[in-house]
Amino acid sequence: METRQQGLLDSEPFREADEDLVSEVNLNNSILTEEEREEIQQELARLEEEISTLKQVLSSKERQHLELKQKLGITPLGELRSNFTRGWHDMQSSTAYKKTSETLSTAGQKTTAAFSTLGTAISRKFGDMRNSPSFRSFEEKVETTVTNIKTKVGGSGNGGSFEEVLSSAAQASSQDAATGSLTDASERSC
Repeated sequence: METRQQGLLDSEPFREADEDLVSEVNLNNSILTEEEREEIQQELARLEEEISTLKQVLSSKERQHLELKQKLGITPLGELRSNFTRGWHDMQSSTAYKKTSETLSTAGQKTTAAFSTLGTAISRKFGDMRNSPSFRSFEEKVETTVTNIKTKVGGSGNGGSFEEVLSSAAQASSQDAATGSLTDASERSC
């Protein structure tokens, strides 16, 4: 006799005799008589026929449903819009949405107050800085430089804003370039 290895992975493939044994195994562990087998097959046939009939009825009802919607002018886009509106309304009426909305509103108010306080603090610091002696000294130096530029460009030494000075300097520069006149290097330095 031949010894066979037992286990999940058998080293030998199934033979025809093994296949015959497997096909004879009844998974219900009960032996059906020919009469019972026939009854079950009839019941199965009846169920398959009912399923087929129900599918036909469902298909007919779906067509009728679609025709009635078309007569009423209900389009798939309209349905989608309606479903979206209904879902949006349901979401807004939920407690989770209301709590989240309240929390975000409170957070927004607190953030606005914080930015307002920050803006006030920054404005105050700029005001303090502008009144400081070092800023005053810087401001005086800028004014002196602007006056010097105006004088050298050819304008009067008084009046005019910084933008006007820059504008007149740009005009003078463009006039020099247009006439092709060269100015002395000493006149160009400030």
